[in-house]
Amino acid sequence: MTPDDDNGRWMSGRTDMKDTNRQHGVPAGGAAAVFASALAVIVIAIMPALVLAAAPPNRAAARENPRFASLQIEIWPEFDRRGAALVILKGELPAALALPAAVSLRIPASSGGPSAAAFSASASAKLFNLAYERTDGDGFVTLRFTAPERFVHVEFYDPLVTDKDERSYAYVWPGDVAVDRLSARLQEPAGASDILVQPDLGAGAEGPNGLLYRAAELGARDAGKQLPVRIRYTKRNSRTSAEMLGLSAPSTAPPVAATAGKGLPGWILGLASALALSSGAAGGVLWWRRCKKASATQPGGTGFCSQCGNRLTSGDRFCSTCGAAVRGK
Repeated sequence: MTPDDDNGRWMSGRTDMKDTNRQHGVPAGGAAAVFASALAVIVIAIMPALVLAAAPPNRAAARENPRFASLQIEIWPEFDRRGAALVILKGELPAALALPAAVSLRIPASSGGPSAAAFSASASAKLFNLAYERTDGDGFVTLRFTAPERFVHVEFYDPLVTDKDERSYAYVWPGDVAVDRLSARLQEPAGASDILVQPDLGAGAEGPNGLLYRAAELGARDAGKQLPVRIRYTKRNSRTSAEMLGLSAPSTAPPVAATAGKGLPGWILGLASALALSSGAAGGVLWWRRCKKASATQPGGTGFCSQCGNRLTSGDRFCSTCGAAVRGK
């Protein structure tokens, strides 16, 4: 889920090489075996290079909780879940920071955990699911992850009491990282009135889906310095903004995207694919020839000539096509 203006919502085997010098040559099926073995050696030889190429640059330079260039805190009370406020943390790491970067962020334990964690290469780029480690304790859920790109995105739902018309919600940024530019943005609930916000986020301006948004830049923030955002308003029903506006229920999780090949040069991916296909083809040829050989030597039954592949009939001592002696006869 992205809260941008378009309101879009949103990854060996061992080769038997016996008898390779029999009769100063390679027996039937041996060429394929040698070829498959050679390909396996090549794959094993280049595997370290593939792994190195797949690793993000400067992995050893990863730093835990680096300073954020910017962080936007978005709060959407009663948007698409009754009795809950959707909180979105959108962080940007400095352009000069060596990636990947180890980051640790805390969210309220009352949320039960994140509903989405993602990363992207730019503020408007596609979001990719971000793996994280979770630790619970001291009133928080701590998320630890390695950011492969500069932009990170975390969402969670926090409970909000809606059994009275006068409602309130407070989110406290715990100051896990230092921030050069901190900002906050509130999406006003549909049908709400008498809205008060601390700190002051200014007057509401119309945004996506006709809802009103309040936003303000709050300046730099040192690590360890908390920032509470408190909201009070009046609302006389429990319906969400999405329900009142007839919006389809969106999924907050970013789309699952394949990231296994991220950072690999195209030629390496192509080479690896070609090698895999060649190895598979060689293995298939070897298997086919061995099956033919086994069929040809079954006594009393039909099979195929080990030299030319012609189908044999029961009792044949020589191939009717190439004249080769039938083994086992």
